Amino acid sequence: MATKLERTAADGLLDTLTIRPMTPAIGAEIFDIDLSAANIGESIPALRQALLAHGVIFFRDQTLTEEQHIALARHFGDLEIHPATPKDQENPEILRIAHGPKSRGQENSWHSDVTWRDKPSLGSILRAVEVPEVGGDTLFANMHLAYENLSPKMREFCEGLTAVHDIARVFAGRLGKAPEDLHEKYPPMSHPVIRTHPETGKQTIYVNTAFTSHIEGLSAKESRWLLDHLFAAASNPEIQCRFRWQKGSVAFWDNRLCQHFAASDYYPARRVMERVTIAGDKPFYRKSA
Repeated sequence: MATKLERTAADGLLDTLTIRPMTPAIGAEIFDIDLSAANIGESIPALRQALLAHGVIFFRDQTLTEEQHIALARHFGDLEIHPATPKDQENPEILRIAHGPKSRGQENSWHSDVTWRDKPSLGSILRAVEVPEVGGDTLFANMHLAYENLSPKMREFCEGLTAVHDIARVFAGRLGKAPEDLHEKYPPMSHPVIRTHPETGKQTIYVNTAFTSHIEGLSAKESRWLLDHLFAAASNPEIQCRFRWQKGSVAFWDNRLCQHFAASDYYPARRVMERVTIAGDKPFYRKSA
């Protein structure tokens, strides 16, 4: 049954958002809203509240153009231009992710977007342009619940650690560039292993299989063991939701809270998605009160 997220006139919002949670842990579908509407700005505070409450929010049957997609994302902050975006692209804020018979999907690892930046992404808005008949789902994991599932002693140990995030782990091969060339513009970045969400104050595990290379201050063997343990935390089905895409579906997720995994089970079918990424702030850890 769909539920209502109440909104007040003082907030300058519409009467309600119709929301149906996907799971108790993460994710919600939002109905009866047109993201391309001229007055969508009136709904932004409620959508932000829904994002903070559910980690990722989904919309069906949307008809966003590239320009409307960009305009929607700009309501939430400044936008990033990804290094994988062609320099001559008309709308450089759009990252096009296309796979088919000649290009198998490569996003099938648990990750949070662009953690290799000094100030990683606040969130990402992904739009389905072309989807396979079956397969190609995206899974999302609540990394605050992953943190809560750690033992108190493990939490205490991890809270003092930092880890290095490196763009070259993924994009050196994809962009055909040497790691040192990528590092000239995007040097490896150190972030806390446990990150404090800047709006909710929740603690989250902030390492991921795609971009995290090692934990600072530990031996290589110790770092590998601990990272493997923390990486595995995302794979618990009880902290996940799974979204089946349709053409026109839109997902908006909070990169500060969740990780995602794009299933590459649809090869050789074609899947085309377009993403706009919202800039964030520098990760920090603040001990809970």
